[in-house]
Amino acid sequence: MRVPEHMVERIGWRGDFYTSSDVHPILGQALAKQAEQIDRLLGHPDPFIVVEMGPGKGLLARHFLSACQQHFGSLFERLQYVLIERSPAMQAVQRENLARWLDRPNLLTWVYDLENVAQEGVNGLFLSNELIDSFPVHRIQVTAKGAEELCVDYQSGRFVECLRPLSSEALSNHVHRMNTDWPEGYRTEINVHALSWMQQVARLINRGIVLTIDYGHTAKDLYRPDRKGGTFLCYSQQSVNEEPFLRVGDQDMTAHVDFTSLALTGEEYGLRMTGFTNQVSFLMGLGVEHMIEALEPDSPEFKAAIHLLRPNGMGTTFKVLVQHKGIVSPALDGLKYKPFFDAALTAQSAA
Repeated sequence: MRVPEHMVERIGWRGDFYTSSDVHPILGQALAKQAEQIDRLLGHPDPFIVVEMGPGKGLLARHFLSACQQHFGSLFERLQYVLIERSPAMQAVQRENLARWLDRPNLLTWVYDLENVAQEGVNGLFLSNELIDSFPVHRIQVTAKGAEELCVDYQSGRFVECLRPLSSEALSNHVHRMNTDWPEGYRTEINVHALSWMQQVARLINRGIVLTIDYGHTAKDLYRPDRKGGTFLCYSQQSVNEEPFLRVGDQDMTAHVDFTSLALTGEEYGLRMTGFTNQVSFLMGLGVEHMIEALEPDSPEFKAAIHLLRPNGMGTTFKVLVQHKGIVSPALDGLKYKPFFDAALTAQSAA
């Protein structure tokens, strides 16, 4: 996740939240293996560009580059790794974690936003891990008037919630397209910014794969009538609450990702659906068992790796959306095992 400068130390085991890369290098190693297969499918482009948006501390990039350098030398020689990061403080942390490669010409590049990635477009892999859940969301509540937006007011010296009409045409249109039958009192979140982001990513890719990892659901699951409280949560020191006005400016706020809307938006702008799976299935397809078989079963390293695979934790909560452009129906190893039907993901209605 991208965070303000004063929150740099809040990412990780001792912070407010941790990501998969804080847990174990195994995700970066698996992604390097998947990138090598994509490189072969693309005919070994020179350069092969990997774009990571929201790279956190740079740990995923470090694990990815280490695996490429050790196991996939041909790819590593042609690799250009682009990190999209706005925070100067986070860039400094990333440079420290990637210090061993800073002197290698053309390997590492930092840019401020998507518009500055590559004027000629990308041939390779666009990667994000726990990026979309950090985007701002609109909170919606169903009232007798229909869908209204939960906004913030300041009364009697404190912040309070208030209801107002939907704040934009884009938001109103998206709620209308969802064709839902939510009961009065139902609350949920809409991430319109994620759809604009997906449009930009689709335009950026010439030939390659977009791989989006985050915690979330299909629209049918995320917006089902019995999920009446939504998924909005606040994190502080790895404790969870639903109070956005508690420790204002000093806790991480997040909501689960609607992967259906991401997939459908990608389709509209030229990204075809490659597949949809969860993290444990993705890692199994890329041979995670061989990556951890050398670890001692009681070692901290083994326990950390297993943490990424837990059926009731990160293994299934985290999903992997894969989209492609300029490749005909690629069969990727990370999609060998898919616990979902693709039709369930791309169903237009959330009802």
